[in-house]
Amino acid sequence: MLPEKSQYPADWMRVADKDWKRVRQALEDGDAEEAGFWLQRTTEKYLKAYLLSKGWTLRRVHDPEVLVNEATHYRRDASGSVLACRRISGYHFAEWYSLIGGSLLTVEDVLESRDDIEPLIESIRRELS
Repeated sequence: MLPEKSQYPADWMRVADKDWKRVRQALEDGDAEEAGFWLQRTTEKYLKAYLLSKGWTLRRVHDPEVLVNEATHYRRDASGSVLACRRISGYHFAEWYSLIGGSLLTVEDVLESRDDIEPLIESIRRELS
């Protein structure tokens, strides 16, 4: 079954873990747009894995802010990540707009967002491992 259709948290975790490595590699390469793109995707996937583990019905939503707000129903610490998810939600656009020279996203922006969301991601990883 394709991960985007899977109801199994482990499928989402497996793909999110791969994407997390892509974030790190893009940051090492100094590619802010790519790092931001992968950070948005990996945050979305970790949150979907967590929500599915709680019986959430998979929906076609790609916005980490929407997903983290859903997660606050199950864990209070998720509310501390709402602002980071709000920033991260727009990062996939930076990759698109970089093609026309419109992205102002910096490596420092992505590093800050990664550092802000990492405690929640690590908590989810520990809980679902």
